[in-house]
Amino acid sequence: MPRSAPRHISVFPSPQELGSSLAQLVAQRAAEAGGRFSLGLSGGSLVRILSQELPAAAGPAAPARWLLAFCDERLVPPEHPESTFGAYKAQLLPRLPVPERQVLAVTHSLPATAAAADYAARLREAFQVENLPIFDLLILGVGPDGHTCSLFPYHPLLQEKEKIVAAITDSPKPPPERITLTLPVLNAARTVVFVATGEGKAAVLKRILEGDEEKPLPAALVQPHAGQLHWFLDESAAKELTVPFEKHSIL
Repeated sequence: MPRSAPRHISVFPSPQELGSSLAQLVAQRAAEAGGRFSLGLSGGSLVRILSQELPAAAGPAAPARWLLAFCDERLVPPEHPESTFGAYKAQLLPRLPVPERQVLAVTHSLPATAAAADYAARLREAFQVENLPIFDLLILGVGPDGHTCSLFPYHPLLQEKEKIVAAITDSPKPPPERITLTLPVLNAARTVVFVATGEGKAAVLKRILEGDEEKPLPAALVQPHAGQLHWFLDESAAKELTVPFEKHSIL
């Protein structure tokens, strides 16, 4: 499969060093953006990593210019343990002074299709575009099955070309009803960073980063057309890789 963007694979001794470097990359991209900085966030272990490291790296003033959106979301209330927005609201946002109007949370009370259309309209309004919003930075996770956002292996949504936000009502991972950014948005970003930690990700990372599969896993389909592609891994997640990577030592 041809690669649209060079990829940079960085391997860290532990999630702590990874988190510090990730936060520094976010702060660097925000400074480079100059004016407004658009950041797409993913859930799972990334919430804890970013909540620990990002406030200090960002500083007190810069987040006032940030626009935060979510790469996917489960259609549950913010207080539900599966809510990505709810997790960031509890852990990160109290320590990161982003104005509330610049945090684009999904309207969880709508049916999935309506929630996706509503979020797409709000993204276009926030980015002041008629078609594709171009994020300065997207931070993505990857599941043991190779899914990213709520784009799952062999799912029809991998073929979506028109919508920028899609509904999914049959997620193989509960809860079943979600919305997700689509591949056209992921591949339009200026920078994409995948983050994966732990031995449980090692086998699928080898498939994504070294495989040449007829039907690539969803994470392997993220190839920014004009942007940068980074992979931030800890040593446990990277232990099966044979491709070249940059190894970081403990600071």
